[in-house]
Amino acid sequence: MKPLQVRSKVWLEVDGAPLLGDGRERLLRLIDEFGSINAAARRMDLSYRRALGFVQAMEENLEIPLVLRAKGGAGGGNSSLTPEAQELLTKFDRLRQGINQAIDEKFAAIFDR
Repeated sequence: MKPLQVRSKVWLEVDGAPLLGDGRERLLRLIDEFGSINAAARRMDLSYRRALGFVQAMEENLEIPLVLRAKGGAGGGNSSLTPEAQELLTKFDRLRQGINQAIDEKFAAIFDR
């Protein structure tokens, strides 16, 4: 038998609505990296409108701002993550790391002979 591997996905919800998972996490990290929702959206092959909709949905569900947006002018606008968004990403990383470690240990205990 070929070796087995275990995979899992973790996401956060608010009242049953998705809040943060792999895609939205990546979007926030790209906004932080590029300082632009538009640049992050392009990198993910999303429309600006869809990316902005994800950000707004997260902010509405949490009832806190996650991205500070400055409208563009001659030099263009910029976006940055709030401290709350940074903290959310840090906690999400810690949660995922702990869950993956627990899953790996459980998998090894059950499937390793």
